[in-house]
Amino acid sequence: MGQTEELSYNSKIEGDVVLTTMDSAINWMRKNSLWPMPMGLACCAIELMAASCARFDIARFGAEVMRFSPRQADLLIVAGTVTYKMAYAVKRIYDQMPEPKWVIAMGACASSGGMYRSYAVLQGIDQLLPVDVYISGCPPRPEALLDGLLRIQGKIDADPSLRRLKRAA
Repeated sequence: MGQTEELSYNSKIEGDVVLTTMDSAINWMRKNSLWPMPMGLACCAIELMAASCARFDIARFGAEVMRFSPRQADLLIVAGTVTYKMAYAVKRIYDQMPEPKWVIAMGACASSGGMYRSYAVLQGIDQLLPVDVYISGCPPRPEALLDGLLRIQGKIDADPSLRRLKRAA
């Protein structure tokens, strides 16, 4: 009958070589392995925890390693109501994080103070920290957090300061 088709998966690698630059490999790893520092201050923290469960699986985006040490984290997720009493603790944690670092304001309270218009609640964490992505909702769904992670990854891809200038050939 002639030639037979190979129906099984050929797992041998014969001479295939992947060429890349060190900068692009580091940026790919940085984008796909964010280490978040969760700052769960209210009910939004429950949704943040739910995002790491099997149903939503934050591991698909490389952010399942929650770091509770600011010196090991590169993404601060502020989830919930930030009071003035906690605001400077959040600022201190942000300052201890190494560069480059990003911030997600998760929920209406972290973004704008939410329904709390009082002297004790900070009206948005952006008064203290530069926020990269705002996630709306009260509380936002875990899918919204995953969308926020995708937006952070897009910002990392688009940020020219994370890439060196390519040498002219």
